[in-house]
Amino acid sequence: MNKVLIIGAGGVGRVVAHKCAQLPDTFSEITLASRTLRKCEHIARDVRAKTGREIHTATVDADHVGELVALMRDIQPRLVINVALPYQDLTIMDACLEAGAHYLDTANYEPPDVARFEYKWQWAYHERFEQAGLMALLGSGFDPGVTNVFCAHLAKHHFRALEYVDILDCNGGDHGLPFATNFNPEINIREITQPGRYWERGRWVETRPMEFHHTFDFEQVGPRRMYLLYHEELESLTRHLPGVKRMRFWMTFGESYLKHLEVIHNLGLDAIEPIEFQGHKIVPLKFLKALLPDPASLGPKTRGKTNIGVIARGPDKDGRPACRYINNICDHQAAYRETGAQAVSYTTGVPAMIGAKLMLDGAWMRPGVWNMEQFDPDPFMAALDQFGLPWRCRATDIDIDALPA
Repeated sequence: MNKVLIIGAGGVGRVVAHKCAQLPDTFSEITLASRTLRKCEHIARDVRAKTGREIHTATVDADHVGELVALMRDIQPRLVINVALPYQDLTIMDACLEAGAHYLDTANYEPPDVARFEYKWQWAYHERFEQAGLMALLGSGFDPGVTNVFCAHLAKHHFRALEYVDILDCNGGDHGLPFATNFNPEINIREITQPGRYWERGRWVETRPMEFHHTFDFEQVGPRRMYLLYHEELESLTRHLPGVKRMRFWMTFGESYLKHLEVIHNLGLDAIEPIEFQGHKIVPLKFLKALLPDPASLGPKTRGKTNIGVIARGPDKDGRPACRYINNICDHQAAYRETGAQAVSYTTGVPAMIGAKLMLDGAWMRPGVWNMEQFDPDPFMAALDQFGLPWRCRATDIDIDALPA
């Protein structure tokens, strides 16, 4: 029995529940849990209507190991799929160790009181998971996740070494609202307002937030201005892929979004330190999150496509200079018709399901704590084509040295 527990009932949790329900031979029993039972029940009704599958629902506070362990011991999942908040990664990993369940997430740990995400806290669990005979797969979303596997695919099939790598994330969708984030507002705003960073010849180079930008013509989206950010897959890829001389991450933002972000910052609404308000302690960013649209509500409103991929350069298998571009394009409305969620949630939820499937089927099963690029990319790449995220890889003459940094 491959019982799975999905923790988190936002847009990504919705997609994971739908995609797991489509594969009863792999995911024999599904439980969806969150702080808010109403959200779980709503998703369960939609899954039943779309697939005919019944999924169980439960309430749990993922900040508390004891509650998580009690739920896991009750339902006895073989695997826990964590699509809750990054703040909760460590408590869920602790609970998996205590209850004897494998673990998967889509984003690395971030302390609640510091806008800083890195893998060191989760990598420190490696020996404990290995000794327990359990596996933890980190970052099985799109970026991180698919972009890591794209790099592993390029390294296996096209290059002797990936020397120069640029990861390009474009959301060409339009929801028609003045300001809204496509995933958790708190995490989104913390991520993009911190200093940028990229890897260059063995060291990290720090930049001011949004200091560097470049206009790139994205297929099926058009020209978009993208900005250099620090993103978590850079940390693991520069560690696990030998020969990388430079690696950067770019993400697109519209002018309206950036103007709103500037005003939010100038007003101090992106602050994460508590302030006193009418005798109560509140965190400005959490207050702002309560005012903004729920990303899970954006599905029916969002039109357009995402285009996320990797441009890599280095010697090919014969030692000749080569440059290749590998990417996926996802339509917001197609994602919504299938799962009731927009493409940003879809492109995260589908890889989470695929990573879980490969673990349960045994193709990717190894005790310890691992990142995506540490496994054979071939079964994952085949599953992307099969389950809704087709990709294309081709030679290109894009001059990535022309991208400023």
